[in-house]
Amino acid sequence: MEFQSNIKTIEWSDDCSKMINQTLLPYEFKITEVRTAEQMYSAIKNMIVRGAPAIGIAGAHGVALAACELSKSIDNKEVFLNELQKKSEYINSSRPTAVNLTWAVKKQMETAKSITGSISDIVTALKNNAKKLENEDIEINKKIGEYGSTLIPKGAGILTHCNAGALATVGYGTALGVIRSAFAKDSSIKVFADETRPRLQGARLTAWELLQDNIPVTLITDGMCSYFMKQGLINCVVVGADRIAANGDTANKIGTYTVAVAAKYHNIPFYVAAPTSTIDISIDSGDKIPIEERSGEEITHVNNNWICPKNVNIINPAFDVTPHELISGIITEKGILTPDFKDSVKKLFT
Repeated sequence: MEFQSNIKTIEWSDDCSKMINQTLLPYEFKITEVRTAEQMYSAIKNMIVRGAPAIGIAGAHGVALAACELSKSIDNKEVFLNELQKKSEYINSSRPTAVNLTWAVKKQMETAKSITGSISDIVTALKNNAKKLENEDIEINKKIGEYGSTLIPKGAGILTHCNAGALATVGYGTALGVIRSAFAKDSSIKVFADETRPRLQGARLTAWELLQDNIPVTLITDGMCSYFMKQGLINCVVVGADRIAANGDTANKIGTYTVAVAAKYHNIPFYVAAPTSTIDISIDSGDKIPIEERSGEEITHVNNNWICPKNVNIINPAFDVTPHELISGIITEKGILTPDFKDSVKKLFT
């Protein structure tokens, strides 16, 4: 039985990108329409759309939007492609850690440069490719879910950190895709979601979307995971990823590394679920993954209210890197990678 989720995070429709505004959840459900490259940059930067795969699709949409804009004022193909390249680089600069954004923007530019026809033909091809990547994302996530579900013991307690669900993808999800597929086979599994400070993606988004799909979930604070592991209530951890190095080192939302250390101590398997587009074989280790530093206001404020002294120093990295030694397996749409990850990743791409 395949689990059916009704959540679709982002889609191309009526010559614009329509996306769930994730900054408003769970208080308000709103679809935001993005019609320009500049608006897409802002939507990605300000996390209206978030999650590595969803950011990738947003980037693909952004290039299509840029092409639509440029086609109205430029009739020389070479000039058009040069300006489109600049717009693409601008969109790609919106968030540095998630490699899916670079991957999707590159795919779009390769498409644009491959078209031998007119500017209009390029615009049409970019729209079609954006929709193609969008549809492929859902199928990829379902494959990840099916492979990952085979790792989940009957009646298991599963911990996840941040949101790697339908909201982080076009639909279905990576880590939550595994949970959805496992739940379809065994409704006795139990899900624990870390709240995920500072932006509370676990509390606001993961809890919301699992309840939307009638999958029971227990929300815990980030500091509680070791307690529940020691109590024997957590049997495995499944998280998503924003970038995976060639040796398996994995960048994910800040706090993931802490969960992995706790899981290792308690002999609990720690799995990463991600499409192959998240694997960056151009870097050999996590030391080379750029870590985004975000505004200190994400830590100092909750619902626009100060929660700390106004003169306190703030450091706010958005991601950390979990060393490959702490990872039991990487679940992709092409199968489950196991240690030694350097070898299994290499085989995947050869």
